Amino acid sequence: MEPRLAARTLAASTEIANAALSAEDPGEMLPVIVEHAIDLVRADLGLLMTSAEDGTLTVEAAAGELAPGAADPIGIVLSPRSSAARAARGGVPIVVENFTTDPRTAPFVPAELRRYGPFAAAPFGNAVRRLGALTVYRRAGANPFEPAMVDVLTAFAAQAGTVLVLAEGAMARERLAVYQERDRLARELHDVLVQRLYGTGMQLDLVTRRLEGKLEPADSERLAGAVDQLDTAIEEVRATVRALRGAEPLGEHGPDLAESIRTEVAAAGELLDTEPSLEIEGDMATVPVAIADHVRAAAREALSNVVRHSGARQLHVALLIREGVLHLIVRDDGCGIPPGVTERGLRNLVARAKVAGGRCGIRSSPRSGTIVRWQVPLE
Repeated sequence: MEPRLAARTLAASTEIANAALSAEDPGEMLPVIVEHAIDLVRADLGLLMTSAEDGTLTVEAAAGELAPGAADPIGIVLSPRSSAARAARGGVPIVVENFTTDPRTAPFVPAELRRYGPFAAAPFGNAVRRLGALTVYRRAGANPFEPAMVDVLTAFAAQAGTVLVLAEGAMARERLAVYQERDRLARELHDVLVQRLYGTGMQLDLVTRRLEGKLEPADSERLAGAVDQLDTAIEEVRATVRALRGAEPLGEHGPDLAESIRTEVAAAGELLDTEPSLEIEGDMATVPVAIADHVRAAAREALSNVVRHSGARQLHVALLIREGVLHLIVRDDGCGIPPGVTERGLRNLVARAKVAGGRCGIRSSPRSGTIVRWQVPLE
């Protein structure tokens, strides 16, 4: 690679690395990556596409000049047989002089791109994690992309993709730290502060009863007021705990159970960098508030263990009401429960089920992952 071109490539990669690692959302860097790409290889248009499980590619970012009258390419889905998809899959760049006439590319050219000719596609990401493809285009009739430019595009796409992977990993670790800290604060508030406030209120109430008829009316009112204030404080702390754990209060009926579970599952999916599946069956609005609180806590405990210990790539959660029984099922394909985790992390699941009159079963294997079946009667 020519020294000046190599220096420009390195400068662009460094700029993207610094910006991506400091950005709140690394995904915001996608348009910037495309802008640098078309500048480096002197292209008229650039697209960044991400891969789906079925092999298709979706355009996530674009930069450059669209042909007159052409629609916005963002959101275009390309066939898994397209050249860009093959480059993303195989890890090898593809270049053609005119992608509207070349038999390898012509059948898969979207209508929005038919006014372009020279085309090059490079895999975006690295061998460990292939994110998609970075494609560049020149107007019809322009010179094709030179081999040196294809080398630049390939190197830049690999570097930028690796930076994005690292930035997403750093963000996931930060989210996990926040998730753990919020969970710790919620536990301390609920298990320590609420219990102490409740115990103090009980003692004050007991003293008030024992001294009934022996205190001045004003003093009796003060004691009764103190007990009421403690009850109010307990409810406020519980509301804070629900907020820390992602539950949205819905008036006197308490937080919406189905929405709470969706929030917890989505958070776990972000931390695992996977798309979990969630099945909800039955009217969760009919679940008593006390049982709903147990369900939320059980789901949070089970998902927390999946995030912290399993390394799972697939996560399935089911919340079902069948024949008067509420079932919570959390299944992952991770490494199973490491020695010692059962006592520390999962005993609360069993305890909560017993308190609510139900039961909890846990099955784990290093080969097949872990499945938690937690259920309580609603009647």
